[in-house]
Amino acid sequence: MHFKLIIALVEDDKTDAVLDAARETGATGATVINHARGEGLKRSKSFFGLTLETQRDVLLFLVEEHLSRKILEKIASIGEFDNKPGTGIAFQVDVEDAVGVAQQVASLTEAVEDEL
Repeated sequence: MHFKLIIALVEDDKTDAVLDAARETGATGATVINHARGEGLKRSKSFFGLTLETQRDVLLFLVEEHLSRKILEKIASIGEFDNKPGTGIAFQVDVEDAVGVAQQVASLTEAVEDEL
């Protein structure tokens, strides 16, 4: 079984909705890293030296490759990445190898067979 890593940078108020949507679409779990910050096309505004930006969370999903595109599209839809600038981004990268996923492989085998 082959995996992809989906990395999503989302506004912290959308984290739970994105996690729920990813799970409904086939993700078997996620890792959340809180309080990330970044800068997009336009610089963040500041007020007396304090930046006026919303907090971001980094969401990491290790997903089966056949489910990855559908999960990625669902994340983008729920996060409204293409509708509003600065709401977040998501991308996927190939995973060459992974350990500690034996339980996920057992449950994913059936789901992937249904997709194919």
